[in-house]
Amino acid sequence: MIRIAHPFMGAEEEEAARQVLASGQLAQGPQVTTFERRFAELCQVREAVAVSSGTAALHLALLAHGIGHGDEVITSAFSFAATANAILAVGATPVFVDIEADTYTLDPAQVEAAITPRTRAVMPVHLYGHPCAMERLLALAEAHALIIIEDACQAHAATIDGRSVGSFGTGCFSFYATKNITTGEGGMITTDDPAIAQKARLLRNHGQQARYHHTMLAYNMRMTELQGALGVVQLRKLEELTARRIANAAYLTERLAGVVQTPIVRPGCKHVYHQYTIRVETDRDALAERLRACNIETAVHYPLPIYRQPFYQQSPELFRIANTNYQRSASDETPPGLPVTERAVREVLSLPVHPALQEEELSMIAREVAALCR
Repeated sequence: MIRIAHPFMGAEEEEAARQVLASGQLAQGPQVTTFERRFAELCQVREAVAVSSGTAALHLALLAHGIGHGDEVITSAFSFAATANAILAVGATPVFVDIEADTYTLDPAQVEAAITPRTRAVMPVHLYGHPCAMERLLALAEAHALIIIEDACQAHAATIDGRSVGSFGTGCFSFYATKNITTGEGGMITTDDPAIAQKARLLRNHGQQARYHHTMLAYNMRMTELQGALGVVQLRKLEELTARRIANAAYLTERLAGVVQTPIVRPGCKHVYHQYTIRVETDRDALAERLRACNIETAVHYPLPIYRQPFYQQSPELFRIANTNYQRSASDETPPGLPVTERAVREVLSLPVHPALQEEELSMIAREVAALCR
């Protein structure tokens, strides 16, 4: 079976883990510090704060900016549930707006129309590894005094005109097992604001400014030394791994363009292809089943918009769908959707693009998809 994802690890990661185990320093220590410094350099920012997951990064970034009860955060419903769950976790309200049909990222025009006096932040999602239209979102943020918190969990090393995602606002990254680099679990917050970084460090470590002196109610969301050591090694490989993803994507696009709708890359953007996602207008699920029969694994990222997830359906008072001329109440079982989002969830299909793929596997993927879609 050609897998949809494959962690790329080897002898260097094994040796890094062995050295940590031999050192006896297993909790957050010098390896984490090194990983933070080098990740900040990658993202062209002053500060990086390592945490236990990408979800923790989103959660603590919101808290570090003081976002909470009564506040609204505009974001995408076409994402993993953690994007909106982190907003709920701090007591704020997710406000879902529609996406661009070609990049699957936030539509700035929809964001602008959704701004209210309660809006405190915008959380763009750099989905599948393609950057959002950050120039337009930054202009909106400046005009309305809004905070930008980038969900860059799928976009390590993605750029716009050479500027890294995670540097336009407060960035949040994930190092889950399937991400472009991995520490098994883990996350990172990036920022140019030392005050935000300092608050995030307090929030991840029980609010301790000094040992056993707790200055605020906080959490244990630290990264371990094992994770930090893996991150240092993986970060050294990121450029090569990204180049392989881009080359694999180019191979597929060359052979599938005109057969299915292949991913686009906006001018000036570097797409890092966390996923290679095509659109299938008729019977996407049947195509996925036929590819599985050919030993090609695929995935749908994501089959439900967040507002149609069971928890959100059961708690309609917790969120808002913007720009729909719709007033929700607890008795409404099915809120109206966002049309571009609703179409995307029916049509997207991710094909393997990870760096471990061999040329014969790429050839097989392209050949089988083309044969089944013609």
